[in-house]
Amino acid sequence: MTTRSRISTLAVLTLALAALVAPSANAAATRYITISSQGSVKVVPDAVRINATSTNIAATSKEALAATAKTSAAVRAALTLAKIDKKDIASTSVSVYPEYKYDNNTTVLVGYRASQSFTITVRAAATAGDVIDAIVSAGGDSLQLNGATPFVLDNTKAATAARTVAVKNARAKAASYASLLGVKLGKVNYLVENSAPTPYIPVMAVAKAESDATVVDLGEQDVTVSVTVQWSLL
Repeated sequence: MTTRSRISTLAVLTLALAALVAPSANAAATRYITISSQGSVKVVPDAVRINATSTNIAATSKEALAATAKTSAAVRAALTLAKIDKKDIASTSVSVYPEYKYDNNTTVLVGYRASQSFTITVRAAATAGDVIDAIVSAGGDSLQLNGATPFVLDNTKAATAARTVAVKNARAKAASYASLLGVKLGKVNYLVENSAPTPYIPVMAVAKAESDATVVDLGEQDVTVSVTVQWSLL
């Protein structure tokens, strides 16, 4: 076989292999549909987060801190009696600073104000009102109640239910589009959860009952999950 013949034969073989490996220009393009959807479920909060501050003013910073420490100790004792675990009591800040009053464009030192702020988690939501009354009684006028916020302590079950709703909604929407386009849904290419399940956090919800006992209204909160799902189309 001549050199020219060998080159010609190799060229034919190369073209044949390329035809087998490379996709045909006439092959159908990959088709898919991508849907974003949300699922929400309502859940009654099972815990309450209380924010409170012990604060006192005195002639010196040392005296102010000592008075605030005494108030804080009384609050802790009341929380212990209310069966609040130590792990659910956290100091968020401790501060002391000079406090002034202004009179006729003159600044006058009144004294020093010391404060200690707490975040208290009440895991038995129904008892939150009693806990508030207990710490206010213990702290007296030296205690400021900054807020009481119901929240979902463990939203695992609610999040699972929300995911189920989100996927069902996504499938229903995808099926609707497929029907409109005259195609069928194939396998799922991927699913992505776009957001972590986050319950809605309400503002402070505290009221006084007719018996003068504090009541924390729990209400309902939404636990929402957002997903993006892609299906191939047949």
